[in-house]
Amino acid sequence: MMDSATLRDRLREIVTPRTGSVRLKPDATPSGGVSPVASGFSTAVASAEAVSRTEPNQVRTDVEGRVDPGARYGRGLVGDFAARMNAAADGAPFIASGAPARLPLLFFDLETTGLSGGAGTHAFLIGCGWFDDGGGFVTRQYLLAKFAGERALLTSVAGEFGRAGALVSFNGKSFDAPVLETRYLFHRLEWRGAHLPHVDVLHPARRFWKEDECSLMALERQVLGATRTGDVSGFEIPERYFRFVRTGDAQPLAAVLEHNRLDLLSLAGLTARLLDLIRGGPDQVDNAREALALGYVYARGRDEVRAVGAYERAATLSAAARGHGAGLIRIDALRGLALAYRRARRYDDAAACWTALLGAGCQANVEREALQALAIHHEHRARNLASAKAFALRNLTHMQSQPCPAWLRAAQQRLARIERKMSAYESTGRLLD
Repeated sequence: MMDSATLRDRLREIVTPRTGSVRLKPDATPSGGVSPVASGFSTAVASAEAVSRTEPNQVRTDVEGRVDPGARYGRGLVGDFAARMNAAADGAPFIASGAPARLPLLFFDLETTGLSGGAGTHAFLIGCGWFDDGGGFVTRQYLLAKFAGERALLTSVAGEFGRAGALVSFNGKSFDAPVLETRYLFHRLEWRGAHLPHVDVLHPARRFWKEDECSLMALERQVLGATRTGDVSGFEIPERYFRFVRTGDAQPLAAVLEHNRLDLLSLAGLTARLLDLIRGGPDQVDNAREALALGYVYARGRDEVRAVGAYERAATLSAAARGHGAGLIRIDALRGLALAYRRARRYDDAAACWTALLGAGCQANVEREALQALAIHHEHRARNLASAKAFALRNLTHMQSQPCPAWLRAAQQRLARIERKMSAYESTGRLLD
């Protein structure tokens, strides 16, 4: 293992942009003298304060970098990401399962010795990122130079988490956070992530932008317009770290550190776009999918007024589009709109949506739901027993072809009740409640 002074020198080389490092493609650099993000990182801070010894030959190394606010990442500037984040931070609870997320947001991403998780998986690189007061994006990466230094590394990372108002990750709830929690428990240290709101961008991203692939790199291309070249593939990363541990040569980690930094910046850009959409509402969406996802987010956050607006926008945009995907979005939008109208006690509008769904070729379960809703509406609100019976009969027929005991019993009971009401009306001229 090389000594700490040599390691510091190698890490300075690693994070200084040079030929062969991960960077944006040349065509992503605009005219006008704005620097691309790969040139925006400062020289690493690898001073004595950033390298601590817990015992002889047990070294933890912190690597710092900063992307200037004027640096371009894809179609946007880093400073614009920061401005959007600050302006729209109130929307963070909508994508944090209602938790009271607040600034500062701490973005974190791990590089691990394996992808299976569990007690045998170590996080050898923990990257943290945040926007500073000047609009720049600061990264601090904690590198586990030797396994014996893990406790010291985790203690330092706990300090980063301690100043955060909320955590932001990509698939972190399923992978990164459990890996860290396991390591903290192993060392009998407090896992501070358990006490912080956690925004996992993967889940809202799937709703807003899902295509064939929903990886972070696919989303950064689609949403941010950023394309990497020379990036290290994920399956190579553990092997590069083990080579470093064996030989003491830090050079194999060059692309790993850059990969991790760009992951953090992409995560920040996607979060800024999500929060900007939540703040701006349906008028800010680019397509029907974004409008539909926005309606879902508002509905989960119990913002019914904005949910209705987003679903209406999704229905309008999808009706004007073509293709099977647009049809599915329209069905989901109409269903979401019907439920939102019902919660808002706009029962006639809800019935209109359920009726439109029946003519839109919806799935069997949605058709069953629509038929039931229309039977209930015409029985109890429109008080049109003939229509209520027609929908109840269609629903019963549907249930018999696709049996579901609870729904079938409910459909049979509803039809019997409607027929009793019709019989009573014929004999008394009065509608029963």
